[in-house]
Amino acid sequence: MSHQLLVADVLARVEAVREEMVDVRRDLHAHPELGWHEVRTTELLEKRLVEAGLSPRVLPTGTGLICDIGAGDSCVALRADIDALPVPDGVDAPWRSTIDGVAHACGHDVHTSALLGAALVLAGMARDGQLDRRVRVIFQPAEEVMPGGALGVIAAGGLDGVRRIYGLHCDPRLQVGQVGLRVGALTAAADRILVRLTGPGGHTSRPHLTADLVYALATLVSELPAALSRRVDPRAGMSLVWGRITSGSAANAIPSRGEAEGTLRCLDANAWRLAEELIPSLAEQIVRPYGVEVDTEVTHGVPPVVNDTTAIGVLQNAVHQTLGSSAIAPTDQSLGGEDFAWYLEHVPGAMARLGVRHPSAETAADLHTPGFTPSEEAITLGTTVLTSVALLD
Repeated sequence: MSHQLLVADVLARVEAVREEMVDVRRDLHAHPELGWHEVRTTELLEKRLVEAGLSPRVLPTGTGLICDIGAGDSCVALRADIDALPVPDGVDAPWRSTIDGVAHACGHDVHTSALLGAALVLAGMARDGQLDRRVRVIFQPAEEVMPGGALGVIAAGGLDGVRRIYGLHCDPRLQVGQVGLRVGALTAAADRILVRLTGPGGHTSRPHLTADLVYALATLVSELPAALSRRVDPRAGMSLVWGRITSGSAANAIPSRGEAEGTLRCLDANAWRLAEELIPSLAEQIVRPYGVEVDTEVTHGVPPVVNDTTAIGVLQNAVHQTLGSSAIAPTDQSLGGEDFAWYLEHVPGAMARLGVRHPSAETAADLHTPGFTPSEEAITLGTTVLTSVALLD
C-alpha cells in the first residue's frame, strides 16, 4: 500500500466512526463520573471494544481498562483519561450533565471518545490485515485525583512491553484544527498543600488573652507564597495559589481551628522535590508569633510532563501527513499538572495539545470552568492524530 493511500484509508476509516464518537462524547458528558468511580464509563468502553472483537482488561481498581490491538513483541501505547471534575456544568445542550456538581470540564470526554475512535479504526485495520504492529489503548481513571490514576495503570502492568506512549489534551487557547507540540517540559509539577491551624479560641473582644487564629491564618495565606518565592530560584517558576480557606462560624468568636488548601505548581522538577521540606518550615516560622499550632500536609501530585524529542517528531509527522503542516502550532510550558508525566518516568513519549476552540470564537472558557465547551470537531481530529501516531511510530 502506498504512503498516500494509507493516509487516505485512515481518513476514510476515521470518518466512518465520526458520528458514533460524537454520540459517545455526548453520552459521557451527560453522565460524568469522578475519579475512581468511573463505573458506567468503563462499562460503556468495555462493551464497545468487545463488540469490535477486542479483549479489553478492566484495571484491578475496578475502573479504567487497557486493551491491545494487533500483535508484536513491543507496542506503542495511546492513553486517554476518563474521569470528570467536581464542577457544575454550564453547558446549555441536550447532553448537559445529569449529575449535580459534576462535569467534564477538562475535556476528558473528548479525550476518551477520540481514543475509542482510534481503537475502533485500528481494530478494523487489524481485521483487514493492515495492522503490522501491536497498539495498546489505555483508558485511565482518576487523572484529577492526586497523585493520579496513571500510577495504578503502571502498577497493573499497563506499560509492560510499551516502547513509547502518546496522549492528547484539550486546549481552548488553540483553535480546532490546530495541534500544539513542544519538545521538553510541557506542564508543571503539581502538589496539594493543606495547612491546619489550631488554638484555644476565644472572644473577639479579648484577642490578647488567646491566639488570634483567623489573623494568623490570613497572615499565613498572604505570606507563605511570598516567602516561598524568596527561597527557591525564580527560574523554577514556583507558584502557590490557595483554593479554599475555612475558619470560624461567628463574627464575635475567635475559632480554634482553621484551614487553607491550595496547589503548588513548579516548572522545575528539582525545586519541586525541595518543597516538601521547605513549605512546613516556612509555615511554622510565619505563624509562630501568633501562638497557634500548625500542621502542614504536602501531597506530592505529579512531576512535569517532559516530551521526548523522537516522540514529538512522530507526532509532527502524523499531523503533517493527515491534517497538514499548517495544523502544527507551537505551545508553551504551562503550570497545569498532568499525571501523564508518570508514564514518561518509565518510557519515552509525548503529549500534544488538541485545539478545541470554536473557529468563530476569539476566546473560549478555560479548562476547569463550568462554561468550558469544546468544539466536537476536535474528536475526529484527535482520533486521526492518535491513529496516525500508532501507525507511524
